[in-house]
Amino acid sequence: MNEQRYGDWIAVRRHGHVAELVLDRPKAMNAISAEMARSIARATDALRADQDVRAVVVTSTHERAFCVGADLKERNTLTDAELGAQRPVSRAAYTGVLELPMPTVAAVRGFALGGGFELALSCDVIVADASAVVGLPEVSVGVIPGGGGTQLLPRRVGAARAAELIFSARRVPAEEARDLGLVDDLVADGEAREAGLAMAERFARNSPVGLRAAKRALRLGHGLDLRTGLEVEDAAWRSVAFSGDRAEGVAAFNEKRSPEWPGI
Repeated sequence: MNEQRYGDWIAVRRHGHVAELVLDRPKAMNAISAEMARSIARATDALRADQDVRAVVVTSTHERAFCVGADLKERNTLTDAELGAQRPVSRAAYTGVLELPMPTVAAVRGFALGGGFELALSCDVIVADASAVVGLPEVSVGVIPGGGGTQLLPRRVGAARAAELIFSARRVPAEEARDLGLVDDLVADGEAREAGLAMAERFARNSPVGLRAAKRALRLGHGLDLRTGLEVEDAAWRSVAFSGDRAEGVAAFNEKRSPEWPGI
């Protein structure tokens, strides 16, 4: 395993073809300051360009928090002009995770609130442990979810359920979160990171070209009418049908061996 730092609070650790994007601001429970947001954006830019990465897991070094959202202490010092200027910086962090082209897994332990839960929602799959508490409490401090929450949450749980959760600003414990579909897998306390990495390892055994094309079809096709969605799928299929990965996958299947993906 090797590690690349992006500023003081973000690290990327490599586990073969899996990259672990680590939130590492434990003294603030990973509250996202402007500087931390810049670091997340830089890290995701690098991951997006790395053709050797087949899956990404977002984790935290804090034992009681995945991420508690925006750094409200910092926000309290900003003028209106400074807050407005910070907005593109904040958006770039969430968009950076959301637009990663490979499969992404959030491994949630402890609190994932506000922007912290929005980072998790930006991933394809959320694995949480029994200590997890999630929610979008922004209206309780006079704002709204601004890291994609008003758009990503209803895509997971439907418009009415998302409205109830956002309007109430309530925090949802792990088992209820699993039952409502706010998280996908629930594991024992302390096991979210290992479970997330194991899931990403399973993803990463498959064709990197296929993984990226499948994610593209899933994301672009969501919400479209069926006919248009099938056209999106067809375009994604055509992008892989004549690839080296397709040729290797078919050959490996027929030769009863593990594929060695060229990634092209």
